[in-house]
Amino acid sequence: MAEIKVERSHDQHLLVPEEDTAASTRRSLAGNRPRLASLDIFRGLTVALMILVDDAGGDWPMIAHAPWNGCNLADFVMPFFLFIVGVSIALSLKRISNKFEACKKVGFRTCKLLFWGLLLQGGFSHAPDELSYGVDVTMMRFCGILQRIALSYLVVALVEIFTKDSHEENLSTGRFSIFKSYYWHWIVGVSVLVIYLATLYGTYVPDWEFVVYDKDSILYGNSQSVTCGVRGKLNPPCNAVGYVDRQVLGINHMYHHPAWRRTKACTNDSPYEGAIRQDAPSWCHAPFEPEGVLSSISAILSTIIGVHFGHIIIHMKGHSARLKHWISTGLVLLTLGLTLHFTHCEKHLAF
Repeated sequence: MAEIKVERSHDQHLLVPEEDTAASTRRSLAGNRPRLASLDIFRGLTVALMILVDDAGGDWPMIAHAPWNGCNLADFVMPFFLFIVGVSIALSLKRISNKFEACKKVGFRTCKLLFWGLLLQGGFSHAPDELSYGVDVTMMRFCGILQRIALSYLVVALVEIFTKDSHEENLSTGRFSIFKSYYWHWIVGVSVLVIYLATLYGTYVPDWEFVVYDKDSILYGNSQSVTCGVRGKLNPPCNAVGYVDRQVLGINHMYHHPAWRRTKACTNDSPYEGAIRQDAPSWCHAPFEPEGVLSSISAILSTIIGVHFGHIIIHMKGHSARLKHWISTGLVLLTLGLTLHFTHCEKHLAF
């Protein structure tokens, strides 16, 4: 058992035990399954954050989901959960040597996530306070948070199972050896990103129509039209994400209270929720799926990043080596994100 000595003020020292990762992995394979405390803590903090933004987001819109452009505190919850799923995949599948058993476990968990996602967000509970339950299958919402997690978990777990030997514990020496060892993960990640961007900027979005089903709206039951006829737009009414969902899911199976209703174009109470303006554009009354098909495909990349961080825990024994790799990877991703943001690359990519 090694120890790391950390200097503190007043000549005090903090002794931090450092676990031999290879020995810990062997104990896990033998049946003793120690938990990763840092992952459990991060999971708990993410759940607490989710509860905070759900309960307080209405009063403090600066922590709620951004109505459209931007990134608020609530927008970190889903990526955090997907990252946690990725780390868990790397740790849990190392204990299963049989690929069939691993696939069976992954399939069962995926089905459970889909079942609970449809039950909780599919529209089965319309008014819990009034005990009004049931669902109109013609209006049932197909997508949701758990469904997105299920898709990401299924794809990344299958990649992990079929591209790496479950018993391998050591990597060849070299600064980028861990990237070379798990190169299939990054091929899948890049492919997902290319598919997402190509669809987002290359899909032609025609004009579309919908029927208003919001009973509180003065337009309830009326048919509304939205003028688009464009390609590569990222605004609420004419983006490819919504178009793909309308074609694949059907507009009646999408979320009927999207966050874009808090934009200035839709309500005078923006950024708070409020009544839709009488002169608001027609798309303010339309449904939109925040956990739709195209955006869920891109979410696979967040899970792959989590798997990579899990591999670091497994293969690198020292805390300092792990931190160096995590920090360098994080800085590269942060620099890339800031570059895309401040150079407004989305304007140059649109065509």
